[in-house]
Amino acid sequence: MEKTAEPYRYVKDVINGKELLKGEDGQFLKDYILNLGKTDALSQVDYLNERKALLKKYKDESFADYKKYSSLYIKIFFLIGVMAAVLLA
Repeated sequence: MEKTAEPYRYVKDVINGKELLKGEDGQFLKDYILNLGKTDALSQVDYLNERKALLKKYKDESFADYKKYSSLYIKIFFLIGVMAAVLLA
């Protein structure tokens, strides 16, 4: 496994015990990399596709929140500017 991981710096780091991320995400990466090759490739591809779909869902939800709140902030700052102009006039 060490020879196969040579071109991939981060995989080699995880195999050597270095922690890339902290918490649950770090543990997920560590478990996944250490189990590479222990199951069939189709199972691993299916698992990664499930994770990819979940990340896409989170990304879409985050983008919707961003659009909603960014327009809200613009409106708030516009109103603050109008209030300041009225108070200074």
